[in-house]
Amino acid sequence: MKRILGVFLMCCAFAMPAFGAQYRAALVADMDTGRILYQENAGVQNYPASLTKIMTLYLTFDALEHGRLQLDDYLIVSKSAASASPVKLGLSAGSKIKVEDAIKALTVLSANDVARVLAENLKGGMEGNFADLMTRVAGEIGLSGTNFENSSGLPDDDHMSTARDIALLSMAVYKHFPQYWKYFSIKTWTYNGKTYTNGNRLLGTYPGCDGMKTGYTNKSRYSLVATANRNNHHLIAVVLGAGNKDVRANVATNMLNRGFEMLNDGGPAPQTYTAPAPTSTYTAPVPPPAPTYTAPAPTPTYSATPTFNGAYAVATAQHAPATTTPSYSGNASGNAGVQFGAFSSRSSAQDQVNNVKNKIGVSAVIESAPNGMFRVRANNLSESVASDIRARAQNAGIDCYIFH
Repeated sequence: MKRILGVFLMCCAFAMPAFGAQYRAALVADMDTGRILYQENAGVQNYPASLTKIMTLYLTFDALEHGRLQLDDYLIVSKSAASASPVKLGLSAGSKIKVEDAIKALTVLSANDVARVLAENLKGGMEGNFADLMTRVAGEIGLSGTNFENSSGLPDDDHMSTARDIALLSMAVYKHFPQYWKYFSIKTWTYNGKTYTNGNRLLGTYPGCDGMKTGYTNKSRYSLVATANRNNHHLIAVVLGAGNKDVRANVATNMLNRGFEMLNDGGPAPQTYTAPAPTSTYTAPVPPPAPTYTAPAPTPTYSATPTFNGAYAVATAQHAPATTTPSYSGNASGNAGVQFGAFSSRSSAQDQVNNVKNKIGVSAVIESAPNGMFRVRANNLSESVASDIRARAQNAGIDCYIFH
């Protein structure tokens, strides 16, 4: 009986009649425990729009963490990047942008051209290859309903995610790369003499709000991820497919307020926006059909203690998954290899195997050498793959050479 009463009270606490069907999905959760405080259609696929850039930034932060990028490095802008559809920074082909400015261009302006610049510079000049990497890493951190086709969230029928997955991804960024979390709280940013304002209205107006990202396309409508920290509780709210900017801000505000109330937070008084009056001309958008996936039935889900199950533990594990493992498909017949040193003990060789794996994502093996040494090698590679591994290893400070 107590459990039934708990479910009833939770449903009542999160009733949002002022907004009705003016959004497609919503979720609020505790970022530190993975406890979902409320979810509505959180497993139904939607177009994520620029919330996609959270994954682009996740992979950028991973590259910074492992030394493949530095904040003061310059990235080259391709013709493809320069031609990206707005919203964009307006970079010209052949120009350069510093990595730290590129990060700010995504978190504040949500610039599509800069997202493509990062994708092309991180994955061999091909945004499609970067999108494949995005989807692979999404699966490794427990995102079960997500498929990426580009780095920006520009419209694509196969580019889909869910409120649940967006929440998990955001928490993975927070757990794996806390040193870069500050970029999501930037309210304004000036570049080349022009000042840009963050579209997240809760920054600076909602007590404790410290990020994170907005999104919009015609298909996705208005979406928002907002995080707030009060009295040792860090909550995240995700709103997908809102009818306008006011609705997404109001729904996120309401969910965060109720979430903190449920956790008995003694922070500042809840802040609210004036909800827009419903109009007879507004038609709630119909959630898009999943192109190749079987989507859960769009029924609001309630539970007294809902969780992400094992996905939260995977997404927020101590170490981020490797993001640079090259595909060796078709290269098994190659006669090249890369040696990462020879060591007098197997334990030292194993340390190097771990070092190679952690820094550049390559799985090396230990081989016994005739002189009693232990070699660390990656074998059966094509010349191009071997050259790529050597270059990345050297950039990461690992001595190595190619052998045949």
